Amino acid sequence: MTPPQAPPGGDSRNLTLRILAGVVLAPLTVAAAYFGGWLWAVLATLATMGMYAEWLVVVQAINPRVAAAGIAPLAVAGIALAIGAPEWALLAIGVGLIAIAALARINRVWALSGLLYAASALFGAVLVRADPQSGFIALLFVLLIVWVTDIGGYFAGRGIGGPKLWVRVSPKKTWAGAIGGFAGSLAVAAGFAASGFGRMLPLLLLGAVLSIVSQLGDLFESAVKRRFGVKDSSNVIPGHGGLLDRLDGFVAAIVMAAVIGVMRGGLDGAGRGLLMW
Repeated sequence: MTPPQAPPGGDSRNLTLRILAGVVLAPLTVAAAYFGGWLWAVLATLATMGMYAEWLVVVQAINPRVAAAGIAPLAVAGIALAIGAPEWALLAIGVGLIAIAALARINRVWALSGLLYAASALFGAVLVRADPQSGFIALLFVLLIVWVTDIGGYFAGRGIGGPKLWVRVSPKKTWAGAIGGFAGSLAVAAGFAASGFGRMLPLLLLGAVLSIVSQLGDLFESAVKRRFGVKDSSNVIPGHGGLLDRLDGFVAAIVMAAVIGVMRGGLDGAGRGLLMW
């Protein structure tokens, strides 16, 4: 049986939608990151709430009570992080996990892991931006690494082609795309170092780590979708799919960035600890 063929111009239309979505969303994200504070916390909270709702759909654990048990704690955690009370944010997520464990009847482990996934992204995004001096630059660094890794991978993969990266998980991804995205991330890191935001070698290593982690995050989300036979987590973002599809690499990268930043600068200085080597 011959597989269905993509409609003529399908790839170019998808690329156009991706570009248009990026032109709209990227400046809004950078603006929110620049102003930080409540604006960034609200954006991060709304995004992670949406991610959890999509996760439940993907893992076939749709239940209004389970959704509420995950979304409400994320909202509380976002408020707590915005006012500088991470301990209350952790408590809210803990309560949410207990509630989900009690309420979920189908795919309970997957429902619980979805809240942990979304909460990790929320904590990472807010903590990296929290530093008033270096938070914006640190967050911008992570965003650009993720975006350039994605864009470089997209064009290198389609322009060069070649051996597939991991066919069972993501049939379209190639080694050329992975290397192209990685090379782009090094260029971003070199640019930040040349601009005086840190020393060259440490920033190149950091950019390399975040690029690799970002690509692993992309593969992880693809593996989850493949496990449940889902192509896109939703259609909320034209050309990209859902929030999970768009933010998979960012989630992995921002969590790693937050871990590195907190280890070096503490909860209030994660941004400074991430970049100022």
